[in-house]
Order: sequence, then structure tokens, then C-alpha cells
Amino acid sequence: MAPSKRKRFNAFEDFPASENKQNQSPLAGTPTLKESATTVERIERLKPSEMMPDRFQPRRLLPTFIRVPFFNGEINCYQAAQRWLHFANQDSGVRQEVDRLLHLGSSFEDHGQIKPITGSWQNDADGQFFFLIETGERRFWAACLQTAQSASKHHNGELDFNKLEEPVLRVEVVQNPTRQRQVLENRHAEAPSAVEQACEVAALILADLDIHPDETIEDDFDYFRQANDKRMPAGLWDRIIPIMNLTRPRMVQLIKLFDYPNHLLEIADRFRLSERVLREIRSRPQQEWEQLIHQSIANSLTSEDIAEQIVEPEQPKKPQSPKQATTPETNAYRGLRKFTRVFKDMNKLDQSQVLDYLADEITISGQSQQVLELLDELSQLIKARHSRR
Repeated sequence: MAPSKRKRFNAFEDFPASENKQNQSPLAGTPTLKESATTVERIERLKPSEMMPDRFQPRRLLPTFIRVPFFNGEINCYQAAQRWLHFANQDSGVRQEVDRLLHLGSSFEDHGQIKPITGSWQNDADGQFFFLIETGERRFWAACLQTAQSASKHHNGELDFNKLEEPVLRVEVVQNPTRQRQVLENRHAEAPSAVEQACEVAALILADLDIHPDETIEDDFDYFRQANDKRMPAGLWDRIIPIMNLTRPRMVQLIKLFDYPNHLLEIADRFRLSERVLREIRSRPQQEWEQLIHQSIANSLTSEDIAEQIVEPEQPKKPQSPKQATTPETNAYRGLRKFTRVFKDMNKLDQSQVLDYLADEITISGQSQQVLELLDELSQLIKARHSRR
């Protein structure tokens, strides 16, 4: 479908595409990891209203209370974006995600859409065609949020969807959309949270076992939870390891996160709690899980902090006397001493493995720049004092 108004696009977009237009297959028919790579068929330009994200995409962007009416067809993509913007004003975790997407959307205006959305044409229950997104859902929602925000500013917060000027996005129609491509796209676009990684591992397992989503499933997480109940055939983990770039024990630990109820999974995902913190919380009595998750978010607790945490909801804390009160300096020093004690009796190889793991976790948490700046400043201060000794 050609756009009515041609827009300027980035020069990087100009490359040839195959003209073969046959054999589009639905994402529900995702090939296993053993099957051949996806074939790009043709390039088109579409409006977001002509597209639909994959409900069972491992990276869940929309908050649950918005995704349910959206995927049920009760609201369109711009109404969903508008609700998302309002929710972001009340929740810091959502605010961070929305800001990242708005920044991506604004880059389209400055540099054009360098990377296309991929997917395939499908029929809905009424026989209407729509473009089902395989990869590039972030670009889809970035455009929707940018449009909703811009329109709201010009109409006092109210959107007139009949007069809304939709953006036009560049898409590639592919013959065989796959879960593998979704996972690889996700991991290259942005470091996934622990919950997103759990969904990625589960999606790859289920695709390899030829188990596809049932659209009648009300709970999206129930699809991914099936991976915990399946017997893994020989060679399955070996096929998944190169895609996830994680060890088998780590992936087993990740899919155990589905022991959590949905609302805690969503909170953990929104605030990007690490797998180690979630694993430590899961080892505690189930009635303590929700409180510990909220404490972890509020106080940036580590897995070691969780292990030492005593949950006593019936007994409010007594105010500390000046002698008992701790300072930020004391807390920071205690934390650093705990960190150095871990390495005390390790050999160099074990130390390297632990540091490598820490680097992964810090990067995934989104705190890498802050940690680098703090460690660099601390290093300079210690060197200055050490040289004067």
C-alpha cells in the first residue's frame, strides 16, 4: 500500500529487494532452529494502523493494563500510546522505557528510519489483511508514541483520530518469520531484562519443539511457562546456546522465574531486576516475594542484601538512635568490603569469571555508565592516596 504523501527517507534505506511475493507464512508457523534462514521478499511503506505487533514477542513492551485492551481490539495503537504516556507520568520504570522510545522516534525525524521493520501479511478473523510484526516492535511503538505526543501538544491533550496524520514506516516482508530472529533483534537493540531473557529462552525452546502460541490463551505468560514442563530433546540446548550466548545452567535458572505470578513478573521486568536478585527472592517463602521485590526496587538491594533481609511486616521498625544510625559512607564501605571478600581466596580464573558475570549484570541493568563513572572516580582517589604513602 503506497502512502498518499511521500516522505524523505534516509539514504541508507536504498538497497535492492527481491520481487518474489509468494508463500508468506504466519508467525504461528515459526520454523524450528534447525530450519533455513529467513528470505527477504519485498520492501513496502506502511502506516502503524496497518500493522500489529506479535502478542507473543518475548520482549513485552506494553504494560499489561494497556496490552490487554489493545490486543483485544478495544483500542488502537495511538490510543494505547496515549495511555502509555499518561502512565509514564506516574511510574518511574515506565517513564524510562517511554523516554527511550520517544528518543528513538525523534531520531526518525533527524536521520530517517535506518533499520526496517520485518514481518508478514496475515488475515484477521474478518478476512482483513494486516502486517504482523516479526522484528522492530520498538520502532513501531516509537512512531506511535511520537505521533500521539505531538498530536496531544497541538490539541490540548485530546487526540482526533479521524484527523491524525500517521507516519509511514519502512517494512520488509519476509517469507519465514522466526523466533530466533526476534531474539537476535532484541538482544542487539537493547540488553534484555532477566524476565525478557526468560521469555526469550522459553520462546526458543517452544519453537524448537514446534509448539506455537494459541491466540485463545488469555495469559501471555502461560505460553512461555510451558517451557518449564517440557522434556528437552538431545541437542536442543546446543542449538539455543549460540543465540542466547548463555550457559545451559543460566538458561535453566532463567525459565524458573516463571514461578512468579504475572504481576510480580511485570514489576520485575519494568524495573529490570537482575536474575540473581529474583533467584534469591524466589528461595524465600512465597508470601515474602512481593514485599522483597518492592524493597529491592526502592533500595537497590543486591542478592546478598536479600539473603540478609528479614521480613517482619507485623513489626514496624523502631527509630534508630544517633549511635545506631548508619551513614551513606558506612553503607558504601560495608558494601565494598563484601565485594572484596568474595575475591579473597579465589584464583585468577575464578576471579575473571566472577568479574565477567558482574560486567554482564551491570550492563543488563542499565547502570553501566553510572558504575563506570563511580569506579573511575574511586580509582583516582585511591591512587592519589596510595602514591602519598
